[in-house]
Amino acid sequence: MATPALIVIPARLSSTRLPRKMLLAETGKPLIEHTWRAAGRSRRASRVVVATDSDEIATAVRGFGGEAIMTSPDAPSGTARIVEALPHLAEASIIVNVQGDEPEITADAIDAAIDLLDRCPEAGIATLVTPLRRADDLQDPAAVKAVLTPWRREPAEDDVVGPIVAGAWRAIYFSRAAVPAARDWSESLLAAEPPLYWQHVGLYAYRRSTLEAWNSLPESRLAVHESLEQLRAIEAGVPIAAAAISHAARGIDTPKDYAAFVARCRAS
Repeated sequence: MATPALIVIPARLSSTRLPRKMLLAETGKPLIEHTWRAAGRSRRASRVVVATDSDEIATAVRGFGGEAIMTSPDAPSGTARIVEALPHLAEASIIVNVQGDEPEITADAIDAAIDLLDRCPEAGIATLVTPLRRADDLQDPAAVKAVLTPWRREPAEDDVVGPIVAGAWRAIYFSRAAVPAARDWSESLLAAEPPLYWQHVGLYAYRRSTLEAWNSLPESRLAVHESLEQLRAIEAGVPIAAAAISHAARGIDTPKDYAAFVARCRAS
């Protein structure tokens, strides 16, 4: 039986590179509505909730028929905002974090992360990756790299290692650096099959138990050093499973990103 799942979209009003981006509405709809509607196409999730620190965002969400939960403006991350909202999410065993600036996220991507937790019962978190094929992306700190190994089930009593789970990977590390580093570099390494280089896609499906324990996880110097909160889970020993998708949806971080998104909407 499929595990009950829902989606939470953390959304804050302040944004350094694109002020008030959740409420930008040059398409005729605020950006948060586009993301809410995209998330609502998931076949696995029964509910989509926006967790926000802004009365303006909450009013906009309720205005287009969505559900909003108010959270503290002091939440340091999207995950922390979801943890704060947990008492309002009692029916879900799996909670998916869809970022508010991902209006073109696909239902298939969301459902792949949820399905991965069903297939990898030892995992506390599931996320997504896509093959990294461009040298420029490998060197770009904004393109987060994932170091992966095939996911294996827990071994049987007499086995040294467990069987590989098809299409599932275990995350060993995430970095803004070009990892894994090659002693003898060649552009051909970017074309390796299966890929050597993976770009992380910032969507997470959490088991409820993982979120309930989140605030008690030890602080992580690695997470602070790389500015990547998923390293806190890895350093605490929480297994993260990853599934590959062919390409990532385009997030909205800058005015240029938003202008391109508006152009795509008008052309569709």
